[in-house]
Amino acid sequence: MLIGRTLGFYFSRQFLKTIFLVFATVFTLVYTLDFVELMRRAGDAPSATTAVIAQLALFRTPAIAEQVMPFAVLFGSMAALLQLSRKLELVVARAAGISAWQFLQPGLLIAVLIGVLSVTVYNPLSAVLKQRASALETSIFSRNVQTREKPIWLRQRSLDGQAIFRANGSATDAATLYDVTVYAFDHDGTFSHRVESRQANLHEGFWELKDARVLSATEEPRSHDRYLIASSLQPSEVRQSFIDPDAVPFWDLKATIDRLEQADINATTYQLHYDLLLARPLLFIAMVFVAASVSLRFFRFGGVAMMVLGGVAAGFMLYVATELMAELGASGIISSLVAAWFPAVVGSLLGTLALLYQEDG
Repeated sequence: MLIGRTLGFYFSRQFLKTIFLVFATVFTLVYTLDFVELMRRAGDAPSATTAVIAQLALFRTPAIAEQVMPFAVLFGSMAALLQLSRKLELVVARAAGISAWQFLQPGLLIAVLIGVLSVTVYNPLSAVLKQRASALETSIFSRNVQTREKPIWLRQRSLDGQAIFRANGSATDAATLYDVTVYAFDHDGTFSHRVESRQANLHEGFWELKDARVLSATEEPRSHDRYLIASSLQPSEVRQSFIDPDAVPFWDLKATIDRLEQADINATTYQLHYDLLLARPLLFIAMVFVAASVSLRFFRFGGVAMMVLGGVAAGFMLYVATELMAELGASGIISSLVAAWFPAVVGSLLGTLALLYQEDG
């Protein structure tokens, strides 16, 4: 049975208001901390004025804040339900014959709406701003070479067979790799030789390796000032493979995955990110169910602090499960589809089960 229109609109407004306030608070806090950290890093950079740093922090914040959206839904829903309970509005609703399943309908609808808008509108905006932030950060700190905590891995197929590239850094245009090791294979997959080079430049149809050293099991090591490896990759394809998945807008993710797979580049992290975005509305529904399972106790019964603590613990456990499944999906241990949907499905079922136990005993 559906809830009445007037009451449903009132409850929806309460859910939307508290979720927005929680998210706005987190957004402001993230922006402030990031701004302070960027000002500390700026140091004596000539172009790092306060206005530019403020703009850079503003560009970086949406992508960071997007990661805490599930918690905004959880804590916002808890705050809305606790507020309604404190004002005895839930007591009046129950006395009028409205069950918990009915007055949760507005919250679930708001969760789905926020989930859809966060994927289709907020995510593309935050991805574009993150790309602009990367470009602005590079210009401010004059970093032409991007070093990475993890090595860059790249695989290609060409006329010479397969080759796997490992590099410790890249130029900002991604057409140049530094500290490169290339593992070359024949067409039948047999290892052929290894090439070590300080720099690899991608040109139309080939890689140019400078100061290269070629090692194989059948020949003596050879050194070359310039060594060429055939390639079918384009600089744009290589550049795309270096971009973080959360810097690619949702509407471009599927095309990006297809391009990477056609170029024989591993697209697992992009596919996982795409599946996580698709599962986000259901994850938000799970957060509302979790919030309801710990927030429907009447204030006069006491134990509100323990309820809030239980909700925080449940949300943290669901977050840990989501991160763990994402790591398993990114490493290829499980499929990205299972990694993305499992926490949302299990969270929704457990929240529903807890609510059934409380309401229908």
